[in-house]
Amino acid sequence: MNVLAIGCHPDDIEISCAGTLAKCVKRGDKVTTCHVANGNMGHEEIGPEELRDMRTKEAERAGAMIGVEVINLDIGDLLPNGCNTKQRDMIVDLIKKVQPDFIITHSPNDYMPDHREVSKLVFDASFAASVPHYGCEGKAAVVPIYYMDNLAGLQFQPTEYVDITDELETKIQMLECHESQLKWMRFHDGIDFAEFVTSCSRFRGIQSGVKYAEGFIAELVWPKVITKRLLP
Repeated sequence: MNVLAIGCHPDDIEISCAGTLAKCVKRGDKVTTCHVANGNMGHEEIGPEELRDMRTKEAERAGAMIGVEVINLDIGDLLPNGCNTKQRDMIVDLIKKVQPDFIITHSPNDYMPDHREVSKLVFDASFAASVPHYGCEGKAAVVPIYYMDNLAGLQFQPTEYVDITDELETKIQMLECHESQLKWMRFHDGIDFAEFVTSCSRFRGIQSGVKYAEGFIAELVWPKVITKRLLP
């Protein structure tokens, strides 16, 4: 299968669905990840241009750990806009290129405005990509969308779980590639974000009867609902 995971910032995918993607790779799926924003505003001391380059490389290192393609749409932080047709069309072209069997992205009720805007962009683009004469040549099927967990799991009740017990170590190693974020949070904010993410994975594991898990909510609109399980 072809799997497309679209996050907002360079570390969002590692936080919420890297274990699932690692498991997809293990079963033979072709996985493509995309961060819509370039993360250029994610530090109080490092300037936007320098940080943009740092975070792009961090995301590429993380993706390389499990052998996935990493795409950067290079939109500045705080600029994703669900009503911006240019941004939507960038995702339309990506979907047509990847031809995914399913898409993972942010929940519409995520805590961060940028994340919510990306959720809308992906939902709208997933339909527009099915129109053959819109955007680049060709079309893509209208496929299921799975929303990945909100930070700390707030206002998010999964309808699907993926056992990532065997992938937890890889997930955290991928997250640690984002040094500009994790080091800053540890030394400036006193937050060990790797421990934070591990704890959230443990909580979802408790809910689903395994040691560690990631939770998802399926988008329940026609024709995105199918009877076959797609998540690993």
